[in-house]
Amino acid sequence: MALESGAAKAGRRVLLLRRCCLRNGALKGRLSSSLGEHVLVAMKSAMKKMFPLFLKLESRRCLVVGAGSVAESKIAGLVDTGAHVRVVAPDATAKVQAWARARKIDWQQRAFQPADLDGMFLVVAATASPPLHEQIFSQAQRLGVLCNVVDVPELCDFYYPAVVQRGALQIAISTAGQSPALAQRLRKELEQQFSPGYERWLEHVGKAREKIHAEKKLNAAERKQLLHALVSQGAFETFRKEAKNGRKQAKKGQGRNAKT
Repeated sequence: MALESGAAKAGRRVLLLRRCCLRNGALKGRLSSSLGEHVLVAMKSAMKKMFPLFLKLESRRCLVVGAGSVAESKIAGLVDTGAHVRVVAPDATAKVQAWARARKIDWQQRAFQPADLDGMFLVVAATASPPLHEQIFSQAQRLGVLCNVVDVPELCDFYYPAVVQRGALQIAISTAGQSPALAQRLRKELEQQFSPGYERWLEHVGKAREKIHAEKKLNAAERKQLLHALVSQGAFETFRKEAKNGRKQAKKGQGRNAKT
């Protein structure tokens, strides 16, 4: 059985979309120019491979248009990176307002203006207005500003992955916008596989790695062997058992102190 190419799959999806729209009366014999443009973008996206990377956003200028509950989570993530975050929205959630009072963000309490994109590294749009989203995406494309319109894959240069976070350990899962639900399911499975204990273990690994690199008597092959042994499953299990025993001993000590 011949495998269907990415372009063929994209074309088939577009035809299905068109038939669905026609059945629902959304189109009267032809695609609207706006929807047609979005479909073409979706086709191109389906044929392109995503490039996975982790960005350093510290001190970079980032814009969020919208300040509701959805935008709030996006703002929080940007603030955590140390980015310079500007939020443009007439209204905001209590938490966003608190961030503004604490000067963690710059909240412009008004409607979006095209000039808001000037000098920005990226923009996230999370409002209830599709026309505004199209305007932001179009303007961002002209200015070379990376854009993410929440829940509209065809208006995105990048996607927010589902993330498993264990301290410095981050595991990002993306389906390129095709199934956020699947990404969330995989995140939950990985959270079970990579327990919270990985955070403390990684801190231990980081310190041990520094010592290994500081040991001048080791040659390159020996150093590599030690580094790989340091992160083996057996090493993790040993660390976890020692940490568990340490907690037990600490509890016993607290119990003896309480009796005396």
